[in-house]
Amino acid sequence: MPIKASAFKALRQSKKRAVRNERRRRAMKELTKISLQAITSKSTDALKAVAAAYQAIDKAAEKGVIHAKTAARKKARLMKRFNRATTGQ
Repeated sequence: MPIKASAFKALRQSKKRAVRNERRRRAMKELTKISLQAITSKSTDALKAVAAAYQAIDKAAEKGVIHAKTAARKKARLMKRFNRATTGQ
């Protein structure tokens, strides 16, 4: 445990941020998983699911949970799968 008050406060802040970041990361992963399931099952709500996943990925990148280029890669791969499934290739 830290001894100085500033170090103790930094530890508290770090724990709060870790929880918040994990929540965002988990939401991103869950929505991505749901959208992939919707794509593979050719659901009519696949576009809505992909949009929700896009929003979660963008939010995670905006807040610094993931890198911006990681977000771009995840979105590109998700959209590639969606387009492949909808066009039938």
